[in-house]
Amino acid sequence: MKFQRHLIVATLGLAAASAYAAGDHDTKWGYTGHGSPESWGELSPKFSACSKGMSQSPINITETVEGDLPAIKVNYRPSKVEVINNGHTIQANYSDSNNTLRVGDKVYTLKQFHFHVPSENLIKGKSFPLEAHFVHADAKGNLAVLAVLYENGKDNTRLAPVWDAMPEKSGGKTALKQTFNAATLLPASLDYYRFSGSLTTPPCSEGVSWMVLKGFDHIGKAQVDKFSRVMGGPNNRPVQPVNARIVVQ
Repeated sequence: MKFQRHLIVATLGLAAASAYAAGDHDTKWGYTGHGSPESWGELSPKFSACSKGMSQSPINITETVEGDLPAIKVNYRPSKVEVINNGHTIQANYSDSNNTLRVGDKVYTLKQFHFHVPSENLIKGKSFPLEAHFVHADAKGNLAVLAVLYENGKDNTRLAPVWDAMPEKSGGKTALKQTFNAATLLPASLDYYRFSGSLTTPPCSEGVSWMVLKGFDHIGKAQVDKFSRVMGGPNNRPVQPVNARIVVQ
C-alpha cells in the first residue's frame, strides 16, 4: 500500500513536469482576454490553486534571509531533444533520464526546459526580457525548477539551436538533429535564491522547489522579438504575493 502511494505521487509529479506550461487540455487559458492569469482560478475546479493558493509563483524577490544553502551540482550531458510549441511556450523535452541535478542529498532528473517573455520572477522589482525554467522531478515526483534570467545584450549563440528549431505554429514539433547539452545555458555561478512555490501555469500546483540563479545570461533583441512573435505576445504570469514565505540566499 505504501509503495502504491509513492507510485501514485511519482506518477502525478512526473505528469506535472511534462505538462508544465501546457496546462489542462480541456480548458482554454492564456495570457490575455477571458483566459488571462487573473481568471485562471475560475476557469476550472482543477485550477483553483491559481487563485486560492498561498505559495504561488512567480514572485518579486525583495527581502531575503541568509542561509547555508547546499551547492547545486549539475550533471547535464548532450542528449536528444524535441522542441515543441505547445501554444503557451517553446519547450525542449527530454525522453531519457541522463540529465540530473543534485541539491544536497536530493537528486532530480531534467524533464524539460521552456521560456517566458518577459521574465516571470523579478529581482527587487526588476523585470528581465527572458526567463528560462529547467523543470526537474525526483524519484517521488517532487518538482524542482531552476530559473535563469536573461539581460539585454547580443544574440545568444548557445540558445541558437533551440531558437532555429522553434516551431512557428502551436502544436509544432522539431527534433534537434544534433544532441544538445542544457549545461551550456547555465551561467558560470550557480549561487541562487530558494523558496517554495508553484507551477506558474495552470493548474498552478504548489509544493515546487524554486531555485532562481543570481547570475544572469544575455539575450539579443532579435531573439526576444522572434519568441514574442511566435507566441503572439508576452507569456508571463504576473508576480504573486509572497505571504509568509521566506526566500533564502
